[in-house]
Amino acid sequence: MTRATFTLALVLLLPAAGMLTPASAQTPSPAPDPALAAPAADFLEPQTPIARAIQAAMMPDLPEGLVNSYGTRAFAPLWFDRNGLSENAHLVIAAMAAANEHALNPSNYDPLGFIKRSETARSEEDWARFDIDLSHQFLRYATHLSSGRVQPNAINKALNLFPDRPDAQTLLETAEEAVDFSAFLEGLAPRSDNYARLKRRLSQFREKAANGGAFTPIPDGEVLKPGMSDPRVATLRERLVQEDIPGAGDHAGDIYDGALVEAMKTFQEYHGLETDGVIGKNTLARLNIPLQDKLIQMELNMERRRWMRDDLGAFYIFSNLADQNLKVVRDGKTIHTARVVVGKPYHATPVFSDRLEYVEINPFWNVPYSIATKEYLPKLKQNPAALSAKNIRVFQEGNEVAATQVAWNSYSGGNFPFRLRQDPGDGNALGRIKFMFPNRFNIYIHDTPSKTLFSRSERAFSHGCIRVSDPFALADVLLADSDAAPGHWLNVRDGRERTVVKPKVPIEVHLTYLTAWMNKDGSTHFRKDIYGRDKVLLEALRTAMTKNL
Repeated sequence: MTRATFTLALVLLLPAAGMLTPASAQTPSPAPDPALAAPAADFLEPQTPIARAIQAAMMPDLPEGLVNSYGTRAFAPLWFDRNGLSENAHLVIAAMAAANEHALNPSNYDPLGFIKRSETARSEEDWARFDIDLSHQFLRYATHLSSGRVQPNAINKALNLFPDRPDAQTLLETAEEAVDFSAFLEGLAPRSDNYARLKRRLSQFREKAANGGAFTPIPDGEVLKPGMSDPRVATLRERLVQEDIPGAGDHAGDIYDGALVEAMKTFQEYHGLETDGVIGKNTLARLNIPLQDKLIQMELNMERRRWMRDDLGAFYIFSNLADQNLKVVRDGKTIHTARVVVGKPYHATPVFSDRLEYVEINPFWNVPYSIATKEYLPKLKQNPAALSAKNIRVFQEGNEVAATQVAWNSYSGGNFPFRLRQDPGDGNALGRIKFMFPNRFNIYIHDTPSKTLFSRSERAFSHGCIRVSDPFALADVLLADSDAAPGHWLNVRDGRERTVVKPKVPIEVHLTYLTAWMNKDGSTHFRKDIYGRDKVLLEALRTAMTKNL
Protein backbone atom coordinates (compact mmCIF):
# COMPACT_ATOMS: atom_id res chain seq x y z
CA MET A 1 0.00 0.00 0.00
CA THR A 2 1.45 3.36 -0.95
CA ARG A 3 2.41 5.44 2.03
CA ALA A 4 3.92 8.56 0.50
CA THR A 5 2.94 11.43 2.76
CA PHE A 6 1.49 14.66 1.39
CA THR A 7 0.69 17.79 3.36
CA LEU A 8 -1.60 20.78 3.29
CA ALA A 9 1.41 22.87 2.30
CA LEU A 10 0.80 21.49 -1.17
CA VAL A 11 -1.69 24.25 -1.89
CA LEU A 12 1.04 26.84 -1.53
CA LEU A 13 2.51 25.56 -4.77
CA LEU A 14 -0.43 26.93 -6.70
CA PRO A 15 0.66 30.00 -8.70
CA ALA A 16 -0.61 33.33 -7.48
CA ALA A 17 -0.25 34.89 -10.91
CA GLY A 18 0.34 33.87 -14.49
CA MET A 19 -2.35 31.19 -14.43
CA LEU A 20 -4.51 31.51 -17.50
CA THR A 21 -8.08 31.51 -16.17
CA PRO A 22 -11.30 31.10 -18.11
CA ALA A 23 -11.70 34.87 -18.28
CA SER A 24 -8.47 35.20 -20.27
CA ALA A 25 -8.58 31.98 -22.27
CA GLN A 26 -8.91 32.83 -25.95
CA THR A 27 -9.44 29.45 -27.60
CA PRO A 28 -13.01 29.22 -28.93
CA SER A 29 -15.08 26.65 -27.12
CA PRO A 30 -15.92 23.56 -29.18
CA ALA A 31 -19.51 22.94 -30.16
CA PRO A 32 -21.13 20.33 -27.94
CA ASP A 33 -21.55 16.86 -29.42
CA PRO A 34 -25.28 16.10 -29.12
CA ALA A 35 -24.61 12.37 -28.94
CA LEU A 36 -22.44 12.81 -25.85
CA ALA A 37 -23.75 15.78 -23.98
CA ALA A 38 -27.29 16.64 -24.99
CA PRO A 39 -28.79 18.31 -21.92
CA ALA A 40 -31.88 16.81 -20.36
CA ALA A 41 -35.11 18.79 -20.62
CA ASP A 42 -34.72 20.27 -17.13
CA PHE A 43 -31.07 21.26 -17.59
CA LEU A 44 -30.35 24.97 -17.88
CA GLU A 45 -28.68 26.24 -21.01
CA PRO A 46 -25.01 27.22 -20.57
CA GLN A 47 -24.49 30.96 -20.58
CA THR A 48 -20.71 31.35 -20.94
CA PRO A 49 -17.96 29.88 -23.13
CA ILE A 50 -16.62 27.94 -20.13
CA ALA A 51 -20.08 26.53 -19.38
CA ARG A 52 -20.50 25.48 -23.00
CA ALA A 53 -17.09 23.82 -22.89
CA ILE A 54 -18.10 21.92 -19.73
CA GLN A 55 -21.33 20.80 -21.40
CA ALA A 56 -19.36 19.60 -24.42
CA ALA A 57 -16.91 17.70 -22.19
CA MET A 58 -19.61 15.64 -20.46
CA MET A 59 -18.87 12.02 -21.37
CA PRO A 60 -21.26 9.04 -21.17
CA ASP A 61 -19.19 7.23 -18.55
CA LEU A 62 -19.47 10.01 -15.97
CA PRO A 63 -21.70 9.42 -12.92
CA GLU A 64 -25.27 10.45 -13.63
CA GLY A 65 -25.41 12.54 -10.48
CA LEU A 66 -22.35 14.50 -11.56
CA VAL A 67 -23.92 15.30 -14.94
CA ASN A 68 -27.22 16.24 -13.28
CA SER A 69 -25.46 18.53 -10.82
CA TYR A 70 -23.78 20.46 -13.62
CA GLY A 71 -26.95 20.49 -15.71
CA THR A 72 -29.07 22.05 -12.99
CA ARG A 73 -26.55 24.89 -12.64
CA ALA A 74 -26.28 25.58 -16.38
CA PHE A 75 -22.90 23.79 -16.52
CA ALA A 76 -21.17 26.59 -14.62
CA PRO A 77 -17.80 25.52 -13.15
CA LEU A 78 -17.71 24.30 -9.56
CA TRP A 79 -14.06 24.83 -8.69
CA PHE A 80 -12.93 28.12 -10.27
CA ASP A 81 -14.12 31.51 -11.45
CA ARG A 82 -12.53 34.34 -13.43
CA ASN A 83 -10.13 34.94 -10.51
CA GLY A 84 -8.74 31.41 -10.60
CA LEU A 85 -9.14 28.36 -8.39
CA SER A 86 -11.64 28.76 -5.57
CA GLU A 87 -10.70 28.27 -1.95
CA ASN A 88 -12.79 25.09 -2.02
CA ALA A 89 -10.65 23.74 -4.86
CA HIS A 90 -7.51 24.40 -2.84
CA LEU A 91 -9.03 22.64 0.14
CA VAL A 92 -10.28 19.59 -1.71
CA ILE A 93 -6.94 19.08 -3.49
CA ALA A 94 -5.18 19.37 -0.14
CA ALA A 95 -7.62 16.88 1.42
CA MET A 96 -7.00 14.36 -1.35
CA ALA A 97 -3.27 14.88 -0.95
CA ALA A 98 -3.63 14.05 2.74
CA ALA A 99 -5.79 10.94 2.12
CA ASN A 100 -3.03 8.78 3.60
CA GLU A 101 -4.07 10.05 7.03
CA HIS A 102 -7.19 7.93 6.52
CA ALA A 103 -5.27 4.95 5.13
CA LEU A 104 -6.29 5.85 1.57
CA ASN A 105 -3.88 6.23 -1.35
CA PRO A 106 -3.51 9.92 -2.34
CA SER A 107 -2.27 9.05 -5.83
CA ASN A 108 -5.68 7.50 -6.59
CA TYR A 109 -7.07 11.05 -6.68
CA ASP A 110 -4.12 12.68 -8.50
CA PRO A 111 -3.73 15.84 -6.37
CA LEU A 112 -0.31 16.63 -7.86
CA GLY A 113 -1.79 16.20 -11.32
CA PHE A 114 -4.46 18.78 -10.58
CA ILE A 115 -1.86 21.27 -9.41
CA LYS A 116 0.14 20.78 -12.59
CA ARG A 117 -2.96 21.09 -14.75
CA SER A 118 -3.95 24.31 -13.00
CA GLU A 119 -0.56 25.72 -13.98
CA THR A 120 -0.69 24.62 -17.61
CA ALA A 121 -4.37 25.00 -18.57
CA ARG A 122 -4.81 27.44 -21.45
CA SER A 123 -8.16 26.90 -23.17
CA GLU A 124 -11.77 26.68 -22.10
CA GLU A 125 -11.56 22.99 -22.98
CA ASP A 126 -8.58 22.55 -20.62
CA TRP A 127 -10.46 24.21 -17.80
CA ALA A 128 -13.67 22.35 -18.53
CA ARG A 129 -11.89 18.99 -18.26
CA PHE A 130 -10.11 20.19 -15.11
CA ASP A 131 -13.40 21.12 -13.42
CA ILE A 132 -15.19 17.92 -14.37
CA ASP A 133 -12.23 15.73 -13.40
CA LEU A 134 -11.85 17.46 -10.05
CA SER A 135 -15.55 16.92 -9.38
CA HIS A 136 -15.20 13.27 -10.34
CA GLN A 137 -12.16 12.71 -8.12
CA PHE A 138 -13.81 14.57 -5.26
CA LEU A 139 -16.77 12.19 -5.54
CA ARG A 140 -14.45 9.17 -5.49
CA TYR A 141 -12.52 10.52 -2.50
CA ALA A 142 -15.71 11.38 -0.59
CA THR A 143 -17.22 7.97 -1.32
CA HIS A 144 -14.10 6.07 -0.28
CA LEU A 145 -13.71 8.13 2.88
CA SER A 146 -17.33 7.91 3.97
CA SER A 147 -18.23 4.33 3.08
CA GLY A 148 -15.09 2.38 2.22
CA ARG A 149 -12.54 1.86 -0.53
CA VAL A 150 -13.98 -1.57 -1.37
CA GLN A 151 -17.42 -3.11 -0.98
CA PRO A 152 -17.24 -5.70 1.85
CA ASN A 153 -19.73 -8.23 0.47
CA ALA A 154 -18.04 -8.12 -2.95
CA ILE A 155 -14.72 -9.31 -1.51
CA ASN A 156 -16.08 -11.74 1.11
CA LYS A 157 -19.62 -13.13 1.17
CA ALA A 158 -19.35 -13.61 4.94
CA LEU A 159 -19.33 -9.82 5.33
CA ASN A 160 -22.99 -8.93 5.04
CA LEU A 161 -22.48 -5.20 5.16
CA PHE A 162 -23.75 -2.86 2.47
CA PRO A 163 -22.54 0.67 3.26
CA ASP A 164 -24.66 3.48 1.88
CA ARG A 165 -22.79 5.18 -0.95
CA PRO A 166 -23.42 8.94 -0.99
CA ASP A 167 -25.52 10.26 -3.87
CA ALA A 168 -23.26 12.11 -6.32
CA GLN A 169 -25.61 15.01 -7.06
CA THR A 170 -26.49 15.55 -3.41
CA LEU A 171 -22.81 15.41 -2.46
CA LEU A 172 -21.76 18.02 -5.02
CA GLU A 173 -24.66 20.32 -4.19
CA THR A 174 -24.00 20.01 -0.45
CA ALA A 175 -20.33 20.74 -1.04
CA GLU A 176 -21.17 23.89 -2.99
CA GLU A 177 -23.60 25.09 -0.34
CA ALA A 178 -21.32 24.36 2.62
CA VAL A 179 -20.70 27.47 4.72
CA ASP A 180 -17.56 25.93 6.23
CA PHE A 181 -16.06 23.75 3.51
CA SER A 182 -13.18 22.58 5.71
CA ALA A 183 -15.66 21.26 8.26
CA PHE A 184 -17.66 19.67 5.45
CA LEU A 185 -14.58 17.79 4.21
CA GLU A 186 -13.72 16.62 7.73
CA GLY A 187 -17.31 15.44 8.16
CA LEU A 188 -17.02 13.03 5.23
CA ALA A 189 -15.04 10.58 7.39
CA PRO A 190 -16.84 8.37 9.90
CA ARG A 191 -17.83 10.46 12.89
CA SER A 192 -17.47 7.75 15.49
CA ASP A 193 -14.94 8.15 18.29
CA ASN A 194 -13.66 4.66 17.47
CA TYR A 195 -12.58 5.76 14.00
CA ALA A 196 -10.98 8.96 15.30
CA ARG A 197 -9.04 7.09 17.99
CA LEU A 198 -7.71 4.48 15.57
CA LYS A 199 -6.73 7.21 13.10
CA ARG A 200 -4.79 8.96 15.86
CA ARG A 201 -3.02 5.77 16.92
CA LEU A 202 -2.17 4.92 13.32
CA SER A 203 -0.52 8.32 13.00
CA GLN A 204 1.50 7.70 16.17
CA PHE A 205 2.68 4.28 14.98
CA ARG A 206 3.60 5.74 11.59
CA GLU A 207 5.68 8.34 13.36
CA LYS A 208 7.48 5.55 15.21
CA ALA A 209 8.22 3.85 11.91
CA ALA A 210 9.40 7.10 10.29
CA ASN A 211 11.81 7.64 13.17
CA GLY A 212 13.32 4.19 12.74
CA GLY A 213 11.32 2.74 15.60
CA ALA A 214 11.11 -0.88 14.45
CA PHE A 215 10.09 -3.27 17.20
CA THR A 216 13.08 -5.15 18.60
CA PRO A 217 12.58 -8.91 18.16
CA ILE A 218 12.82 -11.16 21.21
CA PRO A 219 15.11 -14.18 20.67
CA ASP A 220 13.76 -17.70 21.11
CA GLY A 221 14.45 -19.42 24.39
CA GLU A 222 12.84 -21.37 27.18
CA VAL A 223 9.43 -20.33 28.46
CA LEU A 224 10.01 -17.23 30.58
CA LYS A 225 8.10 -17.20 33.85
CA PRO A 226 7.92 -14.55 36.58
CA GLY A 227 10.92 -14.69 38.91
CA MET A 228 13.32 -16.16 36.36
CA SER A 229 16.64 -14.61 35.38
CA ASP A 230 17.16 -14.38 31.62
CA PRO A 231 19.50 -12.42 29.32
CA ARG A 232 16.46 -11.46 27.23
CA VAL A 233 14.91 -9.38 30.01
CA ALA A 234 16.53 -6.12 28.90
CA THR A 235 15.38 -6.71 25.31
CA LEU A 236 11.91 -7.56 26.53
CA ARG A 237 11.75 -4.35 28.55
CA GLU A 238 12.88 -2.33 25.50
CA ARG A 239 10.32 -4.04 23.29
CA LEU A 240 7.39 -3.22 25.61
CA VAL A 241 8.52 0.39 25.93
CA GLN A 242 8.57 0.65 22.13
CA GLU A 243 4.85 -0.20 22.05
CA ASP A 244 4.05 2.22 24.90
CA ILE A 245 3.03 -0.52 27.32
CA PRO A 246 2.50 1.19 30.71
CA GLY A 247 4.99 0.40 33.48
CA ALA A 248 7.59 -1.36 31.34
CA GLY A 249 10.11 1.44 31.74
CA ASP A 250 9.88 1.26 35.55
CA HIS A 251 11.69 -2.09 35.66
CA ALA A 252 15.42 -2.59 36.09
CA GLY A 253 17.74 -5.60 36.28
CA ASP A 254 17.76 -8.99 34.58
CA ILE A 255 15.16 -10.70 36.77
CA TYR A 256 11.77 -11.03 35.14
CA ASP A 257 9.64 -9.69 37.95
CA GLY A 258 7.69 -6.76 39.36
CA ALA A 259 6.76 -3.97 36.95
CA LEU A 260 7.92 -5.91 33.91
CA VAL A 261 5.64 -8.86 34.66
CA GLU A 262 2.71 -6.48 35.14
CA ALA A 263 3.59 -4.73 31.88
CA MET A 264 3.68 -8.10 30.13
CA LYS A 265 0.22 -8.94 31.49
CA THR A 266 -0.98 -5.65 30.05
CA PHE A 267 0.57 -6.54 26.68
CA GLN A 268 -1.16 -9.91 26.80
CA GLU A 269 -4.49 -8.23 27.58
CA TYR A 270 -4.00 -5.86 24.64
CA HIS A 271 -3.45 -8.86 22.36
CA GLY A 272 -6.21 -11.17 23.60
CA LEU A 273 -3.81 -13.61 25.28
CA GLU A 274 -3.95 -15.34 28.63
CA THR A 275 -2.90 -12.66 31.13
CA ASP A 276 -0.57 -14.79 33.25
CA GLY A 277 2.71 -13.00 32.55
CA VAL A 278 4.22 -16.23 31.19
CA ILE A 279 6.06 -15.73 27.90
CA GLY A 280 5.43 -18.91 25.96
CA LYS A 281 5.09 -19.64 22.28
CA ASN A 282 1.96 -17.56 21.64
CA THR A 283 3.08 -14.51 23.57
CA LEU A 284 6.53 -14.61 21.96
CA ALA A 285 4.92 -14.76 18.52
CA ARG A 286 2.85 -11.66 19.27
CA LEU A 287 5.87 -9.82 20.64
CA ASN A 288 7.69 -10.50 17.38
CA ILE A 289 5.04 -9.11 15.05
CA PRO A 290 6.84 -6.31 13.16
CA LEU A 291 5.71 -2.70 13.50
CA GLN A 292 4.96 -2.64 9.77
CA ASP A 293 2.46 -5.50 10.16
CA LYS A 294 0.67 -3.64 12.92
CA LEU A 295 0.48 -0.54 10.75
CA ILE A 296 -1.19 -2.59 8.04
CA GLN A 297 -3.56 -4.16 10.56
CA MET A 298 -4.66 -0.72 11.74
CA GLU A 299 -5.12 0.46 8.15
CA LEU A 300 -7.34 -2.54 7.41
CA ASN A 301 -9.51 -1.76 10.40
CA MET A 302 -9.82 1.88 9.36
CA GLU A 303 -11.51 0.48 6.25
CA ARG A 304 -13.75 -1.75 8.36
CA ARG A 305 -14.80 1.22 10.45
CA ARG A 306 -15.79 3.05 7.26
CA TRP A 307 -18.20 0.21 6.49
CA MET A 308 -19.97 0.64 9.83
CA ARG A 309 -22.70 3.07 10.73
CA ASP A 310 -21.72 5.99 12.93
CA ASP A 311 -24.80 5.45 15.08
CA LEU A 312 -25.23 1.82 16.15
CA GLY A 313 -28.41 2.58 18.06
CA ALA A 314 -29.47 3.70 21.52
CA PHE A 315 -29.44 0.14 22.88
CA TYR A 316 -27.40 -2.57 21.22
CA ILE A 317 -25.41 -5.79 21.50
CA PHE A 318 -21.94 -5.57 19.95
CA SER A 319 -19.95 -8.77 19.48
CA ASN A 320 -16.48 -8.60 17.95
CA LEU A 321 -15.87 -12.06 16.53
CA ALA A 322 -12.10 -11.58 16.36
CA ASP A 323 -12.07 -10.56 20.03
CA GLN A 324 -14.55 -13.28 21.05
CA ASN A 325 -16.26 -10.93 23.44
CA LEU A 326 -19.64 -9.27 23.66
CA LYS A 327 -20.78 -6.00 25.15
CA VAL A 328 -24.13 -4.31 25.64
CA VAL A 329 -24.26 -0.55 25.15
CA ARG A 330 -27.12 1.69 26.21
CA ASP A 331 -27.19 5.45 25.74
CA GLY A 332 -23.49 5.42 24.87
CA LYS A 333 -22.38 3.50 27.96
CA THR A 334 -21.22 -0.11 28.15
CA ILE A 335 -23.46 -1.74 30.73
CA HIS A 336 -22.47 -5.40 30.32
CA THR A 337 -19.59 -7.46 28.95
CA ALA A 338 -19.20 -11.20 28.47
CA ARG A 339 -16.90 -13.74 26.89
CA VAL A 340 -18.28 -15.62 23.91
CA VAL A 341 -17.44 -18.67 21.84
CA VAL A 342 -17.68 -18.09 18.07
CA GLY A 343 -17.59 -20.29 14.98
CA LYS A 344 -14.64 -22.45 14.07
CA PRO A 345 -12.63 -21.21 11.07
CA TYR A 346 -14.48 -23.66 8.80
CA HIS A 347 -17.80 -22.63 10.39
CA ALA A 348 -16.92 -18.94 10.52
CA THR A 349 -19.57 -16.70 12.04
CA PRO A 350 -20.71 -14.09 9.48
CA VAL A 351 -20.70 -10.34 9.97
CA PHE A 352 -24.12 -8.67 9.91
CA SER A 353 -26.54 -6.51 11.89
CA ASP A 354 -30.10 -7.29 12.96
CA ARG A 355 -32.55 -6.64 15.77
CA LEU A 356 -33.26 -8.78 18.85
CA GLU A 357 -36.82 -10.09 18.52
CA TYR A 358 -37.23 -12.40 21.49
CA VAL A 359 -35.52 -14.35 24.26
CA GLU A 360 -36.44 -18.00 24.72
CA ILE A 361 -35.91 -19.72 28.07
CA ASN A 362 -35.78 -23.53 28.19
CA PRO A 363 -35.59 -23.78 24.40
CA PHE A 364 -35.80 -26.79 22.16
CA TRP A 365 -32.81 -27.30 19.89
CA ASN A 366 -33.79 -28.02 16.33
CA VAL A 367 -30.66 -29.74 15.10
CA PRO A 368 -29.38 -28.09 11.88
CA TYR A 369 -29.62 -30.35 8.83
CA SER A 370 -25.85 -30.33 8.31
CA ILE A 371 -25.18 -31.47 11.89
CA ALA A 372 -27.99 -34.05 11.73
CA THR A 373 -26.62 -35.65 8.55
CA LYS A 374 -22.89 -35.24 9.04
CA GLU A 375 -22.54 -35.86 12.78
CA TYR A 376 -25.60 -37.71 14.07
CA LEU A 377 -26.61 -39.90 11.12
CA PRO A 378 -23.35 -41.94 11.25
CA LYS A 379 -23.99 -42.54 14.97
CA LEU A 380 -27.57 -43.60 14.31
CA LYS A 381 -26.40 -46.06 11.68
CA GLN A 382 -24.16 -47.70 14.28
CA ASN A 383 -26.71 -47.54 17.09
CA PRO A 384 -30.33 -46.38 16.52
CA ALA A 385 -30.60 -45.52 20.21
CA ALA A 386 -27.45 -43.38 20.16
CA LEU A 387 -29.30 -40.08 20.66
CA SER A 388 -31.74 -41.11 23.36
CA ALA A 389 -29.28 -40.23 26.13
CA LYS A 390 -29.10 -36.71 24.71
CA ASN A 391 -32.91 -36.41 24.75
CA ILE A 392 -32.93 -35.94 20.97
CA ARG A 393 -36.16 -36.99 19.31
CA VAL A 394 -36.83 -37.85 15.68
CA PHE A 395 -39.68 -36.29 13.67
CA GLN A 396 -40.94 -36.91 10.15
CA GLU A 397 -43.59 -34.68 8.57
CA GLY A 398 -44.39 -33.28 12.01
CA ASN A 399 -44.90 -36.62 13.69
CA GLU A 400 -42.50 -38.22 16.16
CA VAL A 401 -41.07 -41.56 15.10
CA ALA A 402 -39.14 -44.10 17.14
CA ALA A 403 -35.45 -43.91 16.29
CA THR A 404 -35.08 -47.66 16.80
CA GLN A 405 -37.70 -48.33 14.10
CA VAL A 406 -35.88 -46.42 11.34
CA ALA A 407 -33.63 -48.18 8.81
CA TRP A 408 -30.91 -45.55 9.14
CA ASN A 409 -28.56 -47.27 6.68
CA SER A 410 -31.05 -46.40 3.93
CA TYR A 411 -30.46 -42.69 4.37
CA SER A 412 -27.72 -40.23 3.55
CA GLY A 413 -27.28 -36.49 3.42
CA GLY A 414 -29.10 -36.43 0.09
CA ASN A 415 -32.34 -38.15 1.15
CA PHE A 416 -32.64 -37.46 4.89
CA PRO A 417 -36.36 -36.73 5.58
CA PHE A 418 -36.16 -36.37 9.35
CA ARG A 419 -35.96 -33.48 11.78
CA LEU A 420 -34.02 -33.98 15.00
CA ARG A 421 -35.06 -32.00 18.08
CA GLN A 422 -33.47 -31.92 21.50
CA ASP A 423 -35.70 -31.37 24.53
CA PRO A 424 -35.06 -28.50 26.95
CA GLY A 425 -32.79 -29.26 29.88
CA ASP A 426 -29.29 -28.92 31.27
CA GLY A 427 -27.82 -31.04 28.48
CA ASN A 428 -29.46 -29.10 25.67
CA ALA A 429 -26.88 -27.86 23.16
CA LEU A 430 -28.34 -24.33 23.49
CA GLY A 431 -28.20 -24.47 27.28
CA ARG A 432 -31.20 -22.97 29.06
CA ILE A 433 -31.69 -19.73 27.11
CA LYS A 434 -31.24 -18.27 23.64
CA PHE A 435 -31.39 -14.74 22.24
CA MET A 436 -33.06 -14.64 18.85
CA PHE A 437 -32.64 -12.21 15.96
CA PRO A 438 -33.95 -14.41 13.11
CA ASN A 439 -31.76 -14.20 10.03
CA ARG A 440 -30.95 -16.17 6.90
CA PHE A 441 -27.72 -17.46 8.45
CA ASN A 442 -29.52 -19.16 11.36
CA ILE A 443 -27.13 -17.43 13.77
CA TYR A 444 -28.15 -16.51 17.31
CA ILE A 445 -26.71 -16.09 20.80
CA HIS A 446 -27.25 -18.85 23.33
CA ASP A 447 -26.23 -20.55 26.55
CA THR A 448 -24.19 -23.76 26.48
CA PRO A 449 -23.61 -26.73 28.77
CA SER A 450 -19.89 -26.59 27.84
CA LYS A 451 -18.77 -23.84 30.22
CA THR A 452 -15.06 -24.71 30.32
CA LEU A 453 -14.33 -23.19 26.89
CA PHE A 454 -14.94 -19.69 28.22
CA SER A 455 -11.72 -19.87 30.23
CA ARG A 456 -9.60 -20.15 27.07
CA SER A 457 -8.01 -17.11 25.48
CA GLU A 458 -9.01 -18.24 21.96
CA ARG A 459 -12.63 -19.35 21.72
CA ALA A 460 -13.52 -20.32 18.14
CA PHE A 461 -15.23 -23.69 18.68
CA SER A 462 -18.88 -23.46 17.59
CA HIS A 463 -20.68 -24.31 14.36
CA GLY A 464 -21.27 -20.59 13.81
CA CYS A 465 -23.67 -19.50 16.55
CA ILE A 466 -22.43 -17.43 19.47
CA ARG A 467 -22.29 -19.05 22.90
CA VAL A 468 -22.28 -16.54 25.74
CA SER A 469 -20.99 -16.86 29.29
CA ASP A 470 -23.40 -16.06 32.15
CA PRO A 471 -26.40 -15.79 29.80
CA PHE A 472 -28.93 -15.01 32.51
CA ALA A 473 -26.93 -11.93 33.51
CA LEU A 474 -27.24 -10.92 29.84
CA ALA A 475 -30.99 -11.57 30.02
CA ASP A 476 -31.30 -9.34 33.09
CA VAL A 477 -29.66 -6.50 31.13
CA LEU A 478 -31.59 -6.95 27.89
CA LEU A 479 -34.97 -7.48 29.58
CA ALA A 480 -34.53 -4.79 32.24
CA ASP A 481 -37.51 -2.84 30.89
CA SER A 482 -39.85 -5.72 31.68
CA ASP A 483 -39.79 -4.72 35.37
CA ALA A 484 -39.07 -8.30 36.41
CA ALA A 485 -37.80 -8.79 39.96
CA PRO A 486 -34.14 -9.75 40.47
CA GLY A 487 -33.65 -13.45 39.79
CA HIS A 488 -36.97 -13.74 37.94
CA TRP A 489 -35.50 -15.26 34.76
CA LEU A 490 -33.60 -17.84 36.78
CA ASN A 491 -36.88 -18.80 38.42
CA VAL A 492 -38.44 -19.17 34.97
CA ARG A 493 -35.53 -21.41 33.99
CA ASP A 494 -36.02 -23.58 37.04
CA GLY A 495 -39.69 -23.95 36.18
CA ARG A 496 -38.47 -25.85 33.11
CA GLU A 497 -41.31 -24.57 30.90
CA ARG A 498 -40.42 -23.18 27.49
CA THR A 499 -40.99 -19.42 27.77
CA VAL A 500 -40.68 -16.70 25.12
CA VAL A 501 -40.12 -13.07 26.17
CA LYS A 502 -40.00 -10.08 23.82
CA PRO A 503 -37.95 -7.01 24.78
CA LYS A 504 -39.97 -3.90 25.58
CA VAL A 505 -37.60 -1.58 23.66
CA PRO A 506 -35.71 -1.99 20.36
CA ILE A 507 -32.32 -3.67 20.76
CA GLU A 508 -29.97 -3.88 17.80
CA VAL A 509 -27.45 -6.67 17.32
CA HIS A 510 -24.11 -6.05 15.57
CA LEU A 511 -21.78 -8.95 14.82
CA THR A 512 -18.49 -7.40 13.70
CA TYR A 513 -14.93 -8.41 12.91
CA LEU A 514 -12.23 -6.02 14.12
CA THR A 515 -8.60 -7.02 14.62
CA ALA A 516 -7.29 -3.63 15.78
CA TRP A 517 -8.82 -0.79 17.77
CA MET A 518 -8.03 1.84 20.37
CA ASN A 519 -10.09 2.10 23.55
CA LYS A 520 -11.14 5.26 25.35
CA ASP A 521 -8.41 4.69 27.94
CA GLY A 522 -5.74 4.91 25.22
CA SER A 523 -4.99 1.18 25.12
CA THR A 524 -4.41 -0.19 21.62
CA HIS A 525 -5.66 -3.71 20.99
CA PHE A 526 -4.73 -6.24 18.31
CA ARG A 527 -6.31 -9.62 17.72
CA LYS A 528 -5.36 -12.72 15.80
CA ASP A 529 -7.03 -12.94 12.40
CA ILE A 530 -8.86 -16.18 13.22
CA TYR A 531 -10.81 -16.29 9.94
CA GLY A 532 -8.12 -15.01 7.55
CA ARG A 533 -10.23 -11.97 6.72
CA ASP A 534 -7.34 -9.52 7.11
CA LYS A 535 -5.50 -11.27 4.29
CA VAL A 536 -8.51 -11.12 1.97
CA LEU A 537 -9.12 -7.44 2.72
CA LEU A 538 -5.45 -6.54 2.30
CA GLU A 539 -5.35 -8.14 -1.13
CA ALA A 540 -8.56 -6.38 -2.17
CA LEU A 541 -7.29 -2.98 -1.00
CA ARG A 542 -3.92 -3.46 -2.67
CA THR A 543 -5.63 -4.31 -5.93
CA ALA A 544 -8.04 -1.37 -5.70
CA MET A 545 -5.32 1.11 -4.79
CA THR A 546 -2.57 -0.04 -7.15
CA LYS A 547 -4.94 -0.37 -10.13
CA ASN A 548 -6.93 2.69 -9.00
CA LEU A 549 -10.23 0.87 -9.40
